[in-house]
Amino acid sequence: MLDGKRILLIVSGGIAAYKTLDLIRRLKERGASVRTILTKGGAEFVTPLSIAALSGEKVYQDLFSLTDESEMGHIRLSREADLIVVAPASADLLARMAAGIADDLATTALLATDKPVLVAPAMNVEMWANAATQANLALLEARGLLRIGPAAGDLACGETGPGRMVEAAEILSAITHFFERPTPLDGRRALVTSGPTHEPIDPVRYLSNRSSGKQGHAIANALARLGAETVLVTGPTRQTPPAGVRVRAVTTAEEMLAACEDELPVEIAVCAAAVADWRPAAKPNQKLKKDGRAPVLELQETPDILARLSASGPRRPNLVIGFAAETENLIANAEAKRSRKGCDWMLANDVSDDSGTLGGDLNTIHFLSPDGVEDWPTQSKDAVAGALAERIVAHFEGGA
Repeated sequence: MLDGKRILLIVSGGIAAYKTLDLIRRLKERGASVRTILTKGGAEFVTPLSIAALSGEKVYQDLFSLTDESEMGHIRLSREADLIVVAPASADLLARMAAGIADDLATTALLATDKPVLVAPAMNVEMWANAATQANLALLEARGLLRIGPAAGDLACGETGPGRMVEAAEILSAITHFFERPTPLDGRRALVTSGPTHEPIDPVRYLSNRSSGKQGHAIANALARLGAETVLVTGPTRQTPPAGVRVRAVTTAEEMLAACEDELPVEIAVCAAAVADWRPAAKPNQKLKKDGRAPVLELQETPDILARLSASGPRRPNLVIGFAAETENLIANAEAKRSRKGCDWMLANDVSDDSGTLGGDLNTIHFLSPDGVEDWPTQSKDAVAGALAERIVAHFEGGA
C-alpha cells in the first residue's frame, strides 16, 4: 500500500508520543521507510532506541551534530521525504512553525522542506482553544499544511475535550489517503505569476501597486496539489512560498518576462501578477533630491507579459489565463482585455478602494471565456484558486 514511500516523522513533546511507536510499526508493515526526528521534549516520553528498533533507521536529534550533518544534512533529511508527519504536534511546535523559527533540528527541517506536511495536534483543551493556537493553525493551513485531529475525550491532564492526538490507525489512514489523492494534473507543467513588480525611479524609490500576491500564490499551491509541476514567478511579496512549488523571485516587469520565457514550454500559464503598467524611462544613479520642485518623470510602458505568453507560436501554452483588475465597467473592460491580449480565459475582479480585494483575503471573480461570463460568489482567495484549478482540470479532461 505504501511500498517505497518515504516518511519523515517528527516526534515532539507530549504523552501522546508513545502512539508514534505503533504508527512506525504500521507504516513499516505497509512498505514505507520511516526516518525520525526526535525533539528534546519528545525524548522525555519515548527513547531513540525504541524508535530505531521499530524503524530500522537512525534517529536524528541534534541540529549541530557534526556526525549527523556529515551523514545526512538537515536539508537532505527534509527534501528526501515524500511526506513529513508531525505526531504529536504540540502547541509550541505549531507556534514555531507559524513564526518560521528554526532553533532545533525539527523546526529547521520543517522550514527547509519543500514537501507536504501533515500534523496530528496533541495538547490541553484550553491550549487547543486558545486564540493564538487557532490563529497559528489558520496561518499554517493557508500555506498548505495538512491536519488530522485532534480528537475529543479524556486528556492526560485530567480534563475532557478536544486535544487528544488521534490514534495511530487514523494517522495511517490519513497518510494512505494522501498518497491516494487524485493528481489529475500529474505530468503537466504550470507557470504562475504573482505579486506586484517594482519599477525603480532611483536607487531607493519605485513605482508599484498594492498587490499582496495572495491570489497568485494560492493558485500555484492549488495546481501543485493537483499534481502539476509548478513554477511560481513572483514579484516582491511577504507570502510564504507554497510547498512543492519552485519559486523564481523577480523585481521588475522585465525580469518577470525573462523568467517566464525561460520556463517555456509549459501547458498552463496563469498571469495573476499585478505587473506595473509603466516604468520610468530613465533611472538616475543617485537618489533624487528635493529642491523645491517636483521631479518630472517620463514614463514608458512595461512589457506585456500576458500578451507575450498568449501570442501564437510553437511555445504558446495550451491554456493561458489572465486577470483583469478593474475599478469601473468591469465586464466590458475585462472582455476587451481578453480579446486584446489573446488569452483563453480572463478572471475579472473589482479592485476599487471599497472592495478590499488588493491586500485582502477575499475575492469576487467574474470568469470570462469564449463560452460567456460566469459570476462567482465572493470567497476566499484559496477557494478562488481551488475553483480555477478545477476548471483547468476539466479543460484538460475534456480533451483540449
